[in-house]
Amino acid sequence: MTDSSLPPPSMQSEESGRHQMDADEEDENVKQLKDCSTLYLALQDCLVRTDRNWKSCQPDVQALKACHSRMMNRNNIQKK
Repeated sequence: MTDSSLPPPSMQSEESGRHQMDADEEDENVKQLKDCSTLYLALQDCLVRTDRNWKSCQPDVQALKACHSRMMNRNNIQKK
């Protein structure tokens, strides 16, 4: 069973490139997310496409959560 709210993989990589450009040019808060900024912007796009249906955007939510966890772990290791 596929989720019709998700763009095809070819479009996902295209969106990722577009989001990196957005993160480079836009909001300071998004820039603070560093490596996770493209995932955050992809989540925002999903929420717009699905009329803010968080359940439909769970793959994006989980990807952002995992990225944030990796970033926090990396920061904790560097502080030691």
